[in-house]
Amino acid sequence: MENRPLIIQRLIARPEFGPFVLLVIELAVFWGINPDFLSPQNISNILAFTVELGLIALAMTLLMTSGEFDLSVGSLFGFSPVLMWTLFNGGVTSLEAGFIIALLVAAFIGLVNGWFVTQLKIPSFLVTLGMLLVVRGTALFVTSGFPQRTWSAEGSWLAEALVGDFFIGPFRIYMSLFWFIAAAIALGYVLTQSRTGNWIQAAGGNPNAARARGVNVSGVKIGLFILSSIMASLAGVISSLRTSAANPNSGTGYELEVIAMVVIGGTALTGGRGTIVGTVLGILILRVMRNGIVLIGVPGLAYNIFIGAIILGMMALHSWLERRHQAGT
Repeated sequence: MENRPLIIQRLIARPEFGPFVLLVIELAVFWGINPDFLSPQNISNILAFTVELGLIALAMTLLMTSGEFDLSVGSLFGFSPVLMWTLFNGGVTSLEAGFIIALLVAAFIGLVNGWFVTQLKIPSFLVTLGMLLVVRGTALFVTSGFPQRTWSAEGSWLAEALVGDFFIGPFRIYMSLFWFIAAAIALGYVLTQSRTGNWIQAAGGNPNAARARGVNVSGVKIGLFILSSIMASLAGVISSLRTSAANPNSGTGYELEVIAMVVIGGTALTGGRGTIVGTVLGILILRVMRNGIVLIGVPGLAYNIFIGAIILGMMALHSWLERRHQAGT
């Protein structure tokens, strides 16, 4: 019995505790105002939209833990499906080959980002901001600013594997949800249970000390930039196949929303500490917020107000819990 207060104290001190409490409060408030909020149809809609930004946020968690940012993910979200459909509609490749090429191009963009940051020592904020403009500009130039014509991908094994849907009772589930869950489990294991995870945290916490211990800090960061770009590309393709649309402006503003999800979840802005569980909670918090405020009649344009308030509140909470933890109280 004497250990119970200590266990509770440790639980409260965890960075995931605050986001978990906030998510529960959100669910209770929206459900109390509008019982349809927890209807099977609405839950299915929340999960469908959660996956796409969630995939980017999972990779961003590892990158931010290493002490870097990637502002180009939103532009890649829009560019990759445009590239895939352009190749397919022009008869250059099959849809599946176009998908592989889109991922490879994204990986190259991530490699360039990582090289500029680690070899030229340019802050990742500036490098990826520049890449955001290059990638978005390329997508707009290729399409003349208009949505790319898409054909139905029905019957394609790629579409079935990524966004095939089925029903579990009244719930409509997309295959992309399983890709998200698999990515969360895999990256959570990498970050907390593997040697690579130790390297990532060391690179973000004290890169000079990490190098002194033999960690290839540059290699770790380049690999994470590549992962971030690939996940953004995959998310964009999944969204395109699900909605049968490829707009060069898709993903505008997503980079900041993804960073907000990661920060709300408890990953340190300064690097050195990250949590995949917290990020999953952060993803759900913002997607539930976006869905809930519309469902209860709040204008959707007010969404950013709520995001800003949540970020400020969660940062204050994380700071308070960190001080208490360091003080041992």
